[in-house]
Amino acid sequence: MSEHAGRTQAAHAHLVDRDPQVTPQQMAAALVPPQQFADASFDSYRPDPDYPSQAAVRDTVAAFVRGTGAEAPRRGLFGRRRTAASDASAKSGVYLDGGFGVGKTHLLAAAYHAASGRKTFGTFIEYTALVGALGFQGTVDLLRGTALVCIDEFELDDPGDTMMMTRLIRELADTGTRFAATSNTPPGALGEGRFAAQDFLREIQAMSDRFDTLRIDGLDYRRRAVDESAAVVSDVAAALPSGAVTLDAFDEVVAHLGSVHPSRYVALVDGLDAVGLTDARPFTDQTDALRWVALVDRLYDAQVRIVASGTPLDALYPEAMLEGGYRKKYLRAASRVVALTRAA
Repeated sequence: MSEHAGRTQAAHAHLVDRDPQVTPQQMAAALVPPQQFADASFDSYRPDPDYPSQAAVRDTVAAFVRGTGAEAPRRGLFGRRRTAASDASAKSGVYLDGGFGVGKTHLLAAAYHAASGRKTFGTFIEYTALVGALGFQGTVDLLRGTALVCIDEFELDDPGDTMMMTRLIRELADTGTRFAATSNTPPGALGEGRFAAQDFLREIQAMSDRFDTLRIDGLDYRRRAVDESAAVVSDVAAALPSGAVTLDAFDEVVAHLGSVHPSRYVALVDGLDAVGLTDARPFTDQTDALRWVALVDRLYDAQVRIVASGTPLDALYPEAMLEGGYRKKYLRAASRVVALTRAA
């Protein structure tokens, strides 16, 4: 590093210097939609006219929140099409299954805002972290009486966490709580949407007959609006915007993520306008790659711009990783960094 570059980087704050501590009470208070969806509504959702399922699912989720039935392309366990007699109001939950960037999180946030009574909104990892902090019974006691629990990015790759969430859903549903959940399926991946839905229903076992699976088709709106690759710059420090920003070497940030529990990544990026990353390079370790995915999700929720040099941030995953069981997570992160690196 040149003397000038060293002075420039030293003038910036560093993400690796942040070590936020989060109490269980703060974790519970943070169970609300991210800022970018603070005003999300069913009216502000813009369905793609080329994909009628988007408008149909919007109407079905709205009806579910109101507690009245509505017709939509719904399928039950093993893909059986539900009939009009399958009233949305009789269900404990709706599960939004589809590709990246088709508006599932927007609809989930709209459901949260439209629901009356107590409600919570969080990612799957935020709920599992809450159980880790409060214990299972403590989390049940905290959420008991909640009218609607929204779970974004429901994960199926950790059997222990999945079954724990299954038990939590069952116990709360038995006391009248209803649920809305989303997960991700790679766009254009033949059959994977159907399999993701079946995986979800299988994993939640006894709850499967209480959920309607709603398939949303469409293209990733983030990639419709921008070029296909994440933007890179030659001089990260010079390209950083004004405001609260950090500047770090990519490898140092990846290493730092190993010392911060993913449940604290929300606080790690709190208050930032942009993060600068120098010399990004492809991952060689899957644990590092998964921690990065969790950070990208929190950066995206907070709409924190990324300015990076080196390998484009949507090209960090070797083919061997993309062929494995975490493919959906990696593709979701790739989609999101395209938007974050090209944000105005």
